[in-house]
Amino acid sequence: MIRWTLVANALILFLPLLLYFQNPKIQLNQIQHFKIDDLANINETLDPDFRKDEEITFIVEKPIDGKTRENATFLVLCRNYEVYDILKTIQNVQDRFNDRYNYDWVFLNDERFDGHFITSVTSFIRGGRISFGKVAKSHWSYPDWVDLDHARHMREQLAAKNVLYAESESYRHMCRFYSGFFYRHPLVMQYRYYWRVEPDVEFLCDINEDPFYVMRTTGKRYGFAISMFEYSDTIPTLWNHFLSYIKGKGKSLDFVQNPDKSYNLCHFWSNFEIAEVSLFANPDYDELFQYLDSTGGFFYERWGDAPVHTLAVSWLLEPHEIYWFDLGYRHSPYTQCPQSTTFRNRNRCVCDPESDFTFTYQSCTGHFLQLLR
Repeated sequence: MIRWTLVANALILFLPLLLYFQNPKIQLNQIQHFKIDDLANINETLDPDFRKDEEITFIVEKPIDGKTRENATFLVLCRNYEVYDILKTIQNVQDRFNDRYNYDWVFLNDERFDGHFITSVTSFIRGGRISFGKVAKSHWSYPDWVDLDHARHMREQLAAKNVLYAESESYRHMCRFYSGFFYRHPLVMQYRYYWRVEPDVEFLCDINEDPFYVMRTTGKRYGFAISMFEYSDTIPTLWNHFLSYIKGKGKSLDFVQNPDKSYNLCHFWSNFEIAEVSLFANPDYDELFQYLDSTGGFFYERWGDAPVHTLAVSWLLEPHEIYWFDLGYRHSPYTQCPQSTTFRNRNRCVCDPESDFTFTYQSCTGHFLQLLR
């Protein structure tokens, strides 16, 4: 216990310097650390002089065992009012997997997390580092080249077609953030791998093999659980912009294009995503994002981060670097349920294999698996 106390204290002293040198815009006095016994009074501890739009980072350190683990974290983007939805998911992830591994959690919000959110979330996580950060305002706002009147007009047109999230501005900011900015956040860029988790998702089986370890030891760089077809009305120009940038050259383009070179609309559903941070935090991807962003498509249309990630993965990675996680996962209304009875019994799965989305006509996973043969 003394050893882990010393390690935790060293981390508390060192991490602010690490974050500062990785991103000088985050000042040292904007990082607040809490001991476990401080959390009951966190609302009184929070500095009232900080404005709500300030980029503040709260870090809670909990003891961990000596088990070897990868340089990896869970990544969550959510808001204070979603606290009870994310608590259900955290409990599920911890019970099914992370209570045995104590991987870190990173929580990001476009506003400041309140004390209730921080204390509630922290109480559900047994060990590891739990970080609460704020998205930079420039990463959650309209860039100056977007015509706001035109963007509003295009939202109205999508709404007339009853497209999901047609009128939502926050949804577009979220998709743009996950497309081009999450990997730049200093709380994320210190890790090799991230596992994206969203409020109210559920893992339906015990996860007895460490997915991060699987990624590293098998040379995988991107992992998914569910794939499907995108709504064509949300991305009418994305494919052509993408093709014009990559000039038709890519490593796994057969996953996303028809024989006539048109987009087949397949994409990896990014609400579950395990990947190397460096897959996105590199000049090739970053320049692609900058080009796509300059077209205004995130706001004039309704480009999701899932098709953007998928197109980039199909461009940058070989099929054997992409991994399908057959582990039991639900994001309403779709379920991925392992078909092996032995697997389901061994891992205490609670899903009906008849409900599995994987090989339905709406799924692209069968198509992906064929590429591996």
